Amino acid sequence: MPQQRLKSPAKSRSASKELRRQQLIKSTIDSIAKRGFADTTLANVADGAGLSRGIVNFHFKSKDMLLVETLEHVAEEYRSAWNRALAAAEPGTAQALQALVLADFEPAVCNRKKIAVWYAFYAEAKSRPTYLKLCGAMDTAHFEACRSLCADLIEEGKYEGLDATLIARSIEAMTDGFWLDLLIAPGAFSRETAIDAALLYVARVFPRHFPLASHSSSDT
Repeated sequence: MPQQRLKSPAKSRSASKELRRQQLIKSTIDSIAKRGFADTTLANVADGAGLSRGIVNFHFKSKDMLLVETLEHVAEEYRSAWNRALAAAEPGTAQALQALVLADFEPAVCNRKKIAVWYAFYAEAKSRPTYLKLCGAMDTAHFEACRSLCADLIEEGKYEGLDATLIARSIEAMTDGFWLDLLIAPGAFSRETAIDAALLYVARVFPRHFPLASHSSSDT
């Protein structure tokens, strides 16, 4: 009978430590979405995670440290989502741009809880340099990916009079607006509607790459 390999105590402790940190970050996300930024405390984060308050202090020395790691977590989650979408896209620049646009509406990142957290951090970013830096780096990376794809499509399709920077800015602003609508008017607006509208805009800008008839939320 083959012998089972046992995990070393050090590895087990490391895994347990990371699990606790993830539990606390998840609870922080839940708390910000439910209570808002100012009313989120280390105490209610610990209670929400079902952990002792001493555990929070062990892993995060302050509320600010916990919030920074929470922002890093949601930023990396978002970055990973659109990078995976680009990697999985069918060959072609148009397919890559469509994948990038659709990634903004994946349920894992486009839901009222995550959107509420993003807007909470953005509201604080103007007075907190660390938040501003993290949010800015994420926004810049996504914008540059979008702008580069738009520039390639303009060249491929020989579209005259189009500016890749302005188009990318429009796509980013449109997504931000849709996220806000999904947050404040969930009954009147849906992910499917947002997807249809976003793809319609892209199809209008790049008609030789995106035939209008092929774009519908029912196909996504």
